[in-house]
Amino acid sequence: MGLLETDELEGLSAQQLHDRAVHYAVHHGDLGFLWELLTLIPAAQASSGNEEQTTNDLSRVSALLSDAMASGHGELGEALRPFYIEYLSKHPEA
Repeated sequence: MGLLETDELEGLSAQQLHDRAVHYAVHHGDLGFLWELLTLIPAAQASSGNEEQTTNDLSRVSALLSDAMASGHGELGEALRPFYIEYLSKHPEA
C-alpha cells in the first residue's frame, strides 16, 4: 500500500486523526510515536493558551499519558493535526 493522500487526511476531524493514529500506534506497539506525542502535548497546550496545564503536565507523567489518550479533542486536537496527518500518511493501513 502507498502513502495516504494528505488531502484525504485533511478532511478528517482532529478527533478522527487522533483516534486513528493512537489506535494504530497502540495496536502496533509504536512507542516512538506515542512518546513523540507525549513530548508535543505541552507545547500544543501552550499554543492553545493553556500554560498552567503545561506546567502541571511536565511534572506528572501520568497526566501526559492521560492527555495522549484524549489529545484529539478541542484546541489541543487541532494543534496536533499536522502530527497525526504526517503519521497516518506513512501508515495507510491505520
